[in-house]
Amino acid sequence: MSQKPRVYLTGASCSGVSTLGGALSQRFNVPQIDVDDYYWMPTDPPFSAKRPPEERVRLIQDRQDTRAGWVLTGSFIGWGDALIQDVDLIVFLHTPTHMRLQRLDQREAARHGPRILPGGDMYEAHMAFRDWASRYDDPGFSGRNIAQHQNWLSKQSAPVLRLNGERKTEDLARQVEGGLMGHYDLDGPQTVR
Repeated sequence: MSQKPRVYLTGASCSGVSTLGGALSQRFNVPQIDVDDYYWMPTDPPFSAKRPPEERVRLIQDRQDTRAGWVLTGSFIGWGDALIQDVDLIVFLHTPTHMRLQRLDQREAARHGPRILPGGDMYEAHMAFRDWASRYDDPGFSGRNIAQHQNWLSKQSAPVLRLNGERKTEDLARQVEGGLMGHYDLDGPQTVR
């Protein structure tokens, strides 16, 4: 590759998208830009006030440098398609619900400690988030779900790599690197396995 890669990683909450994004950021020496850092206003408790969509897009685009490459992680269905106009590869990470919820509990406990336990000021918000995340594989769920992601992926012109989030991060990073190396020979929307 003559220029550094531009990769977009997406999937359900706690599917491993941010973790893989961090590994790819180091591997390719490009910045990782996480959608959640721009979706939410900085508040305490966190994740309680959303930024306007046009402000999110502007802030993220300000961090994207086509020549320097980037790894964009998260989900922006319905408001952020302009962020991947020059993407080299879209990676969709699918991880079983039980594993995602285990990761979610561990991550939130590490971030917020007793605040998410019964009686804590974030307990109700944590339980609501956990319930929301648990319903991703239900295509009838009105929140972000796998059917929405699959529909969105089917409409992309960039190559799509679908990966199993149960695999080790290093294995997944190698698969992404392989997808990028083969990407320039692909014609239009493809699924690389």
